[in-house]
Amino acid sequence: MTGATHKPLPDPVHPNWVWRTIRLFLRNACGFWMKYRARGLERLPAGGALFIINHQSFLDPLLVGLPLRRPVSYLARDTLFPVPLVGWVLRNTYVMPIRRDAATTESLRESIRRIEHGFYVGIFPEGTRSNDGAIGPLKPGFVALLRRCQAPLVPVGISGASQVMPRGALFPRPRRVSIVFGEPIDRAEFEPLLVKGQEQRLLEFVRTRLVDCVQQADEWRRTSA
Repeated sequence: MTGATHKPLPDPVHPNWVWRTIRLFLRNACGFWMKYRARGLERLPAGGALFIINHQSFLDPLLVGLPLRRPVSYLARDTLFPVPLVGWVLRNTYVMPIRRDAATTESLRESIRRIEHGFYVGIFPEGTRSNDGAIGPLKPGFVALLRRCQAPLVPVGISGASQVMPRGALFPRPRRVSIVFGEPIDRAEFEPLLVKGQEQRLLEFVRTRLVDCVQQADEWRRTSA
C-alpha cells in the first residue's frame, strides 16, 4: 500500500459503477435467499465514521454494506490484490490493501485518511468470528485507531449471520438477518478513556454500546414476521 497511500481518494458519496452494480446484485440475491432487514440508517453521519461491528460470519462486510448508498472500507491482505478479477473487485469496492509486516502502521494511517475524506471504515474488534453469535471480548488492537479518530463511532449489531453462514458452511442458508446501526458515539463521550492505562475501561465502554445494538438486532429478528 506504499504507493496507494498517496493516491487521491474517490468521492465516497458517489461510488463507482462497479460498486453500485455489485451492491444491486447482492441486494436482489439476499432478498431472494434470506429475509434481510436493517434499521438506524437515519442515524448515520453525513461525513466519515468508524463502524464498530460484531463478527458472526464471512458475509458480515457484505451484509453491513447492503442497505447503504455509500461504501464501507475494510482491510484485506495485499496478497489478494494481484489475483486476477479478485484484485479488480477489491479495488473497485474500496477495500484497503494491507501488508502483514506493516499492518499496524499502514492500516492506521490509511483508515484515518479515508475517514477524514468522508468514507465509512468498518472494523471487527473481536478479531475473529463468533462460534455461536455471542459477542466475545474485544481485542485492544483498535485502541490506537480510536485515539487518532476524530469522527464519530457507529456501533453496528448483526444478528442471524452466524446461522446463514456458520463455520464450515460452503454456501449460505436461507435464514433471517437483522442489522441495527446504533446511535453515533461522539469522541467527547470516551475522551477520558483514551489516556494510557484506561484501555480496559475503553474496551468495556465500546463493547457495552456494541452489545446493546446486537441485542436490539436479536430481538428484532426473533419478533419479525
